[in-house]
Amino acid sequence: MRDRQEESVAVVYLHAPFCVRRCFYCDFAVTVSPSPPVGSWISALDRELRLVEDEGLFGLARELETLYVGGGTPSLLGPAAMDGVKEVLGPGRLAREDLEWTAEANPESFHREVARRWRQAGVNRLSLGVQSFQAPVLRWMGRLHGPDDAREAVALARREGFANLNLDLLFGLPAEVDREWRKDLEAALALRPTHLSLYGLTVEPRTPLERAVRDRKVSPAGDERYREEFLWAAERLRAEGYRHYEVSNFALPGFESRHNLAYWQLRPYLGLGNSAHSFRFPMRRWNLRDWSAYQKAVGEGKLPVEGEERLSPAQARLERLWLGLRTDAGISSGELPSAGRGLLAGWIRKGWAEWWGSRVRLTAEGWLLLDSLVVELDGVLERSELQRDRGGKGGR
Repeated sequence: MRDRQEESVAVVYLHAPFCVRRCFYCDFAVTVSPSPPVGSWISALDRELRLVEDEGLFGLARELETLYVGGGTPSLLGPAAMDGVKEVLGPGRLAREDLEWTAEANPESFHREVARRWRQAGVNRLSLGVQSFQAPVLRWMGRLHGPDDAREAVALARREGFANLNLDLLFGLPAEVDREWRKDLEAALALRPTHLSLYGLTVEPRTPLERAVRDRKVSPAGDERYREEFLWAAERLRAEGYRHYEVSNFALPGFESRHNLAYWQLRPYLGLGNSAHSFRFPMRRWNLRDWSAYQKAVGEGKLPVEGEERLSPAQARLERLWLGLRTDAGISSGELPSAGRGLLAGWIRKGWAEWWGSRVRLTAEGWLLLDSLVVELDGVLERSELQRDRGGKGGR
């Protein structure tokens, strides 16, 4: 029997769904509430955690390694929110010296008292939703802050002791938006954050952006513009000493997101809150998306699970390939059949991949083709397995 502590979950995500308003492009599980019910949120998380503990599938470790509070806009919850989180999880679970505790914030709601109380509670990594430093672009997105608010939020975070700081930026905006991408990235670099997350804008179903595209009011960025902005940013950030360790993520050495790395390494994790996901191989499940439905379920003593899936061997193989190739850890070529190694060699010749010791990882050019390359390699592996199985049956 495996040790219970070995099976415990040390990676936790909490979802805070509240926002003052929904951004133009957003499809997250968001509840519009300028004055969010902080007490109700804390109580709901506490009830869900007790239900999870009674269930016994996601037993928490005595000390967590990472905690991530995302949203939504967690900073909208105010100064005392993280004290409430600490109370729910138990101070002992957050006592580990090297705990990475991340909380997301928007510049307009990240005030001095929020910063101070969060830092006192134990939050030591801040992720600011900046998206752009250009006022017209921020207005188009539906953001509530201006360029100076973002700079002031960074300065405030540093004054209050947040040495580990991520900035989110969006690229690949429609041609109709008068945006200078290089100017935005240089503005971010001038602040010298320890981490940058660059996300290409996608048109998600049932968003105002999708309706605008459908009505031909805006046009999604073309492939060439998307490619140019991504490759230039990757080169520029590497030149400034940032490690491009995942498709969308760049970090100064030692400041990689340990929480997200746990996801990409298929480690078990627990998600609490509406729409949150939990995983323990081979099972993944997710909570009710709607805040009111989630709150009602836990209030009635029911686990707020909306659905789950168990990865088949084929699904697990595909997921391992995709997660391995989306990071700079890459995959081991020695574990692949000859046809798979031949395919990787072709990628290397085309500049899509490179050797890294005994492993193969994608280049920035290759990451632009990530999904199609993974599907291609998975198809080769599936055919090799079928041939091996047929050969084995024929020899009996």
